[in-house]
Amino acid sequence: MRVISSTISVAMLSLGLLFAATAVASEETQLVESINAYRSQLQRCAGGVSHELPPLTADPRLILPATGTGDLQQAMARAAYPMVNVQAISLSGPRDAQSAMQTVQESFCKVVLDPQFVDIGVSREGRDWRIVLARPLLTARLATSQAEGQKLLELVNTARAQQHQCGTQSFAATTPLAWNAMLATAADAHSRDMANNNYFDHKDRDDHTPGDRAELAGYSGQEVGENIAAGQDTGRKVLDGWLASPGHCANLMNPQFRELGAAYAADPKSDAGIYWTAMFGTQ
Repeated sequence: MRVISSTISVAMLSLGLLFAATAVASEETQLVESINAYRSQLQRCAGGVSHELPPLTADPRLILPATGTGDLQQAMARAAYPMVNVQAISLSGPRDAQSAMQTVQESFCKVVLDPQFVDIGVSREGRDWRIVLARPLLTARLATSQAEGQKLLELVNTARAQQHQCGTQSFAATTPLAWNAMLATAADAHSRDMANNNYFDHKDRDDHTPGDRAELAGYSGQEVGENIAAGQDTGRKVLDGWLASPGHCANLMNPQFRELGAAYAADPKSDAGIYWTAMFGTQ
């Protein structure tokens, strides 16, 4: 079994100010894009290797003064952001987004590669930068794990019916996937294990791979793939994140896959709150 895991003088003055503001915004946007590109690939960080992560969503409520101090949670409350967890990175010295990104990689890789965060805001004042990453409260009212898994299947099949560019790979529209109960069982078990034991990984606590879990659930496919997600409270957000991530997108669009099982599990005590697993297979 082969396993695939995986942003005139007065008029002239106004125009100059507009250009300057655009330039600043461009640097901030570029940093968000650089962070998301960094998250989209496997990275060595803090003695380990990260997973390929969906992009963070730019949220204007997270754009706080770059030189500001004070209670971060109070700032989130004033911004009306319903956060569960938030972390800020303050940088002083980088002259541009490229330099800021280098500092982030060297000193804050563990923060920007934390799968629990789903939103980001970046501000800059001169050479001072502030990067705020946050996870919001789960606000969606979800159905049962199996019902949401089958909704995710419908979304996946809608995506597969269209051409997609997954990083450097181009995928033509392909055939829809069929629901497989054994893959769904394996997906449900892994989502619950991640949620209840507060981790995010394709390997479980018993060192089982996606292929191992599929086989234990009774699936005898020739090829198995897995996409996981954390923090998103709807299948639509999960799918959008996967489509924006080259490796996840390639799994989703792989024409060799014929079946899918998917599930979510939530645990308010976990870092990300909610975890999703989709298992793809070919028999």
